[in-house]
Amino acid sequence: MKKILFILAVCAVVCASCSKKATKEQEQPTQSGLYPSKFVTTTNEGKITHLYTLKNAKGMEVCVTNIGGRIVSIWAPDKNGNFQDVVLGFDSIQPYIPITTNFGAIIGRYGNRIANGKLKLSNRASYVLRQNDGKNTLHGGPRGFHTCFFDIAQTDSQTLVCTYLSKHLEEGFPGDLAVVVTYKLTDDNALDINYEAKSNLLTAVNLTNHSYFNLSGDPKNTVLDNILYLNANTYTPTDAELIPTGKIEKVAGTPLDFTKPTAIGARINDTTFEGIRFGKGYDHNFVLNTKGDINTVAAKAISPISGITVEVYTTEPGLQIYTGNFLDGSIVGKKGIAYQNRVALCLETQHFPDSPNHPNFPSTELRPDSVFKSHTIYKFGVNP
Repeated sequence: MKKILFILAVCAVVCASCSKKATKEQEQPTQSGLYPSKFVTTTNEGKITHLYTLKNAKGMEVCVTNIGGRIVSIWAPDKNGNFQDVVLGFDSIQPYIPITTNFGAIIGRYGNRIANGKLKLSNRASYVLRQNDGKNTLHGGPRGFHTCFFDIAQTDSQTLVCTYLSKHLEEGFPGDLAVVVTYKLTDDNALDINYEAKSNLLTAVNLTNHSYFNLSGDPKNTVLDNILYLNANTYTPTDAELIPTGKIEKVAGTPLDFTKPTAIGARINDTTFEGIRFGKGYDHNFVLNTKGDINTVAAKAISPISGITVEVYTTEPGLQIYTGNFLDGSIVGKKGIAYQNRVALCLETQHFPDSPNHPNFPSTELRPDSVFKSHTIYKFGVNP
């Protein structure tokens, strides 16, 4: 009898294994090649992660997961009618858990840097923030929003609503901050992102998305051949720690002048320019000419390889351009590709870095009787 029970137990294990294998074999990947089952896990808080997929009428697809409300893939058409995945990321949820990167994440409470981790508000209250960039606070601190679990509701096939409650003094920031970020994939091939936040105390907020774009569709290619246009005549110069000096200077006559479409690689190594030397390439905040007009293009990038273009529209006053200067091949992403130096372009719409410490910059304060609102659109197209 014991022998029979043993055999039955072994058969049950084998059958269960076969069943799991069959289920995996039958699972259909997303158009960009992601398997949703690889994005299911239980966090230490007991919450379950998933992969959410948006699709539009033209075949475009965007995939998002809960950790950081991250954009995992953007599947867009190229000049030959083929589709390409145009953002960096990972094939499963596990690499997102150790939080080694900001790939595709919602950034908060404060995108970019705050000097010395010190936040001073107009009511004279001051707070000490957690530091994670030398003595400075970068992208909300070591446990910023890029590390947090966002509850996600898919309201229709083209819309996701991501919510998170950031508790008072999380990473040192004051107030309970309720955040809602809505992703909508429109039928004109645009990813429309709306940010809203409300706090019960006076606080500072600067939300953005940190997608790393490679418009060629192959992150073995650098972005140095990408043609970039920026609707910005001025920028905010920084010190060696990439903290703004408080000045606003003209881009004319510098390697930062993209008012006429220019290849990213044309002047990226001009280390005679202090700002290039400090950032090891482009890592700069540009002051947009658009003045918050969502209908005016703030930036446009083109890959000559794929012909894929992305136009940026935003209500934000600034745009951070970052060219993956600190990628060094140590991070292996989707399809087993090691992400090397300068294989990505980040287009982070934002208020200016370190605004709380520069009264002449647009304010990032949020009062309890107000609602923070920000709107950014990444519109994809094809250059003939």
